[in-house]
Formats: sequence, structure tokens, C-alpha cells
Amino acid sequence: MGTGTLHIDLDAVAANWAALDAKTSVETAAVVKANGYGLGVSQVALRLARAGVRRFFVATAEEGVVLRAALGHGPEINIFSGHMDSDTPLLREGKLTPMLNSAEQFAQHQARLPGHSYGVQLDTGMNRLGAEPAEWASFRAEAETGPLTLIMSHLACADDPAHPQNAAQLAAFINMTQGSSAKRSFAATGGLLLGPDYHFDLCRPGVGLYGGAPFSEAHHTIRLSLPVVQTRDVAAGESVGYSATWIAESPSKIATVSAGYADGLIRFMSDKARLFAGNIPCKLAGRVSMDLLTVDVTHLDEIPDHLDILCPHQSVDALADEAGTIGYEILTSLGQRYHRIYKGEVF
Repeated sequence: MGTGTLHIDLDAVAANWAALDAKTSVETAAVVKANGYGLGVSQVALRLARAGVRRFFVATAEEGVVLRAALGHGPEINIFSGHMDSDTPLLREGKLTPMLNSAEQFAQHQARLPGHSYGVQLDTGMNRLGAEPAEWASFRAEAETGPLTLIMSHLACADDPAHPQNAAQLAAFINMTQGSSAKRSFAATGGLLLGPDYHFDLCRPGVGLYGGAPFSEAHHTIRLSLPVVQTRDVAAGESVGYSATWIAESPSKIATVSAGYADGLIRFMSDKARLFAGNIPCKLAGRVSMDLLTVDVTHLDEIPDHLDILCPHQSVDALADEAGTIGYEILTSLGQRYHRIYKGEVF
């Protein structure tokens, strides 16, 4: 096979959800936006639904429609982007719940889909999505008389428990929702791990489900194996790859494997990232190109038919460190050319 194989352990995703759920006494939802963080939204959501998840979050109404087709009409599906101009038929037909982000979105939702459930997202200091205090005050009374299912906000610095903005946002959220009878949600993965003060009525983990930081106890959910296409002997002083950035200091053996930046393995990891032959690390030799990586395998006794770049020896966050990015980007950039094999798939 000329493409990499992405092994996805859906049972591990479900186990991560259960472990996070056990850390709270409230409902635990699941964020499955960006195609289930790159792992396949239909497969991930069906397995999580079997584990007990009854509420899901995605970024857009279009994502919600795909998710509804997979899940059927049981679970609640919430849309972070709210009610955009073209969303009305998608929200209605998909029975999707928009998280309204402004007074303007609230008015639009009331006019176009009267009686249709909605949530509200508040901005408590991240300055990204949601109504700020004065705007929320302008439509709060009307919003709380309708089919309001949830009030939520989002932490900017939850990955850093000591950051003062966590407490400041918490105080703002409490102040903006004081006296509300609606369910409240403030914590994604990082916020959930900050403890009960941040849990309210519902937590909505995302990256922790897929094995990412800051959930250090997470099970590994993926292994990415890349086939070795060719090997060659390189003499001392010869270069490998574009721009000749890697030069052999001694006689070397180079394996060329099938994957590159077109498959989500970004160029910044050139000359730095490692692949694994079993438990033996092998360093990239030269630049990441569109479809190929070159790897120094001189120290191996035997050349394998594949090398792993994501595995128990190298998590998405460890690879992200080598690439100067975060695990979220590694996960959501996983290419479509990989052959995907699912463990624990629900049909």
C-alpha cells in the first residue's frame, strides 16, 4: 500500500470520555467539531453515544447536519457559531441547537425559527465569540423566557491552571448568569481539570477525548504508520532532500516513506521530528516534502516495511512540540489519503 495507515481506537476515545466524566458530578458532553478532531465525526460520535453521551458540540451548522445524519434524532447537537444567515433551513431540518452569540443572532433566530430551541454563548474575557455583559443584559430577560437550553462561555487559559485569567473569567461568568434557571457550561477539557468550581451543570471536553493535553491520563487513540517506499545508501558528504539541508556526516542509510505536508505533517518538523521502528526512534533527515519524508535508519539492524510517526512512543503533543505547534493542529490536519482502520466501530 502506497499510503499511510491511520489506526483509530474508538474504544480509547470512549474510555477517555468516561475518565473525564468520572471527574465530575455533572453531565459530560462531547465536542466533535473539525470531523471529530480529524478522526472521523460519524465514527467517533456513534461510539461516544454508545458510551452514554447525549449532547454534542460542533462548530458550524453544516457540521451539525453531517452529525445528525450519523446519530439520528436522539442526542442534542449544539452549534458554536450560532445562527448565521444561511443556517435557518439546516437548523430547522437537522433539529440543531444554535449557541447564539449576540443580540443580533437572537433577534434573527426569534424571527426565523420561533419556538426552536437555542443556547446563548457569553464572552467573559476571551474576546472571540459571545455576548459581552452589556449586550447580554439587553436581551437576557427575553432570552430566558424562551426555549433556552444552555448558557455557556469559554476559558482562554485553562491549559495553565495558575493563570489569573481563569479566576477572572469564572467571576465574570458567575456574575453574568446569577439567578438564571438555565443550565450553564463553562469548562472544556482544561476547565474540567481545574475542578468543581468550573463544572456548573455541564462540561464539554474536546481534545482530551482524543488523547491530547492537558489531559495527561488520556489513552492513546491513534497510531499513524507510514510505508517505506525505498531505501538508499548515502555517502559521507552527500545531501538529502530539498535545499540540501541534511548532509551525511558518515555513510548512512536513508528510508523514504510515503507521507508529507499534504498529509498534515507540517514542514516545520523538518530535520527534527522522529519516527519509530517498533520502539527505536529514527530521525527525519532533510525537509518534509509534499508526499515524502526521508528518515535516517542507519542504526537499524533490519529495515521495516513501515515507520510510525504517531504511536505510544510519540503522542500528538510530543510530535507537535517538534513541529512548533499544538496537538490540536496535528490531529485536525490528518490527511484524507490515509487508509483508516477503526477499532470499536459502531455500525
